[in-house]
Amino acid sequence: MTRIDVVDNHGQFTHLEQRALRDLGIDCEIVDNDTPPEDVEADGLVLSGGPDMDDRGRCGDYLDLDIPILGICLGMQAMALELGGEVGSGDYGGYADVTVELLEEDDPLTGSLYPETRVWASHADEVTALPEGFVLTGKSDVCDVESMSDAERDLYGVQWHPEVAHTAEGEELFENFVALCE
Repeated sequence: MTRIDVVDNHGQFTHLEQRALRDLGIDCEIVDNDTPPEDVEADGLVLSGGPDMDDRGRCGDYLDLDIPILGICLGMQAMALELGGEVGSGDYGGYADVTVELLEEDDPLTGSLYPETRVWASHADEVTALPEGFVLTGKSDVCDVESMSDAERDLYGVQWHPEVAHTAEGEELFENFVALCE
């Protein structure tokens, strides 16, 4: 059975990420973000959202595990920062219903949602410069980097929350990630 763990960055929706994966029949546990990478025994990881970039634990260390990783909100920002990208304050701020324009029809994570999808996202902080090797896969009128992918390294990030009911095609995005981990 495929196992995908959720790294807890102390966000309010972490348990919903676990629930979404379990609803797809995936063995899934929530692990603290200080868990040593060598103790992670999963076929994939979700780096959850969270309130504080300074409390991202060992998220950077997990990027070397050679398994697919999906960063959600702060998880994507931590991935970008750890790999040489840049993160800054967003102009828009808190949670909002946003239309994301998807740019890569063949992207393994977001391509099936092409050409656009409605999402629930927070823009208090956002990726302002992609790390080397990443492709911009989604943008909106409030955020220049709504999603990014480095398919060669199986590293993916979304600014939005696919685990909440307000996101139109969140389950499909998780299905796409599960397919990458199987």
